[in-house]
Amino acid sequence: MTAPVKLLLMFVNESDRWNDMPLYQAIVNRLRHLHMAGATAEAGLLGFGHHTRVHHKGLFGIADDRPITITVVDEEARIRAALPELRSMIEEGLILLLDAELVADLSRKA
Repeated sequence: MTAPVKLLLMFVNESDRWNDMPLYQAIVNRLRHLHMAGATAEAGLLGFGHHTRVHHKGLFGIADDRPITITVVDEEARIRAALPELRSMIEEGLILLLDAELVADLSRKA
């Protein structure tokens, strides 16, 4: 991968499903099968979206439909090729595509 790259951010809810699994897991699995450079799904501590309902860790630390952010970094063409499929998987959420610059890739040390 060479600079510049694109940063894809997808915002979904922890309770969102795709077939019989969590949506965030299905998306990361699909991105892996598409040979993306990498993807990470992270649970948010607190957040709200267009419904203005606050999502947070609930009573006794049990999740109350936390926000999930899926981050992908790869070449623009690869991400754009995956976007139609990803858009079809997400019924409600937010998808952002941002310009990014690869400063260093320290994951592949010689």
